[in-house]
Amino acid sequence: MINPTVSVLGAGGWGTALALLLARSDREIRLWGHDPVHVENMVREGINTKYLPGVVLPSTIKPTADLLSAAQSDILFLAIPSRYLEVIASQLAAVCGDRNPLLVSCTKGIELERGLLMSQVIAEGMPSATIAVLSGPNLAGEIARGIPAAGVIGCDDAAKLLSVQELFVGTSFRAYTSSDVRGIQLGGALKNIFAIAAGVSDGLGLGENARTGLVTRSLTEMTRLGMVMGGSRETFGGLSGIGDLMVTCFSPRSRNHQVGFRLGQGESLESIISSMGSMVAEGVPTTFSAQAAAGRLSVETPIIDEVSALLQGLKTPAAGMKSLMGRNLRGEEEV
Repeated sequence: MINPTVSVLGAGGWGTALALLLARSDREIRLWGHDPVHVENMVREGINTKYLPGVVLPSTIKPTADLLSAAQSDILFLAIPSRYLEVIASQLAAVCGDRNPLLVSCTKGIELERGLLMSQVIAEGMPSATIAVLSGPNLAGEIARGIPAAGVIGCDDAAKLLSVQELFVGTSFRAYTSSDVRGIQLGGALKNIFAIAAGVSDGLGLGENARTGLVTRSLTEMTRLGMVMGGSRETFGGLSGIGDLMVTCFSPRSRNHQVGFRLGQGESLESIISSMGSMVAEGVPTTFSAQAAAGRLSVETPIIDEVSALLQGLKTPAAGMKSLMGRNLRGEEEV
């Protein structure tokens, strides 16, 4: 694919950061947002004040609320919250018609009822499309400011995988490739649950030792469940696994860590979610999806179970931590 045209669907923090990143290779990027008022403000002010205040959008980024216009590009990056992805995929199929642009899913989540990954949700709406995935330890604010970062792209089509990777040449983003489409998505989704747990630990004031131990055991749990769900062990030791896990569990700028921290401080989940407005902490719905998948597959997931109980109000943060510390003695290699 020679000099492909590119659009980013989703004008939130992550979508706008991706547009900024891709535009740094002197490429025009269409940035689609569903809210015409929000898009009009971006066009007028040259800044996404709602999600990335202070970061100026270059003239090469073209905000639009016209999905048909955005869908004309050769490569479409989908940075849509998981709860809206099915609807947007259906709308996209309608406007694309017989066209089959290359789709790159940048959404991190697991569908609740069937345990579908985001690429599978998209594929249901656009079954003939080629779908790639992008994940890694990428905080939107840092990506937007051009701070060096790395991530991993997965796709079953080697030629199209390369065409996505080449988009990042000359930018501050080091893009690696992998054929493990499932594992990349599972690492990116599951880590958000463990970021909530790490935030709870910090909110309780338990210290660095407790958080590090929790994150280490989270990696074990992520790998165990992720492998049964079809991912490769090596992937969970890479950028979309341990890499993404570390940044979300250790950074106070992580939305999921923030949710956990505030829960640990005694705030209710309802109050936290209400205060976040249009911001999305994907770890909340993903907790229930992952727990349901683990139940179907008979995989033991003690950390996920405690986060689920906390989010449902069945346990206090302190009680959840006590349950984890009181589990039966075992070897490190055991469940």
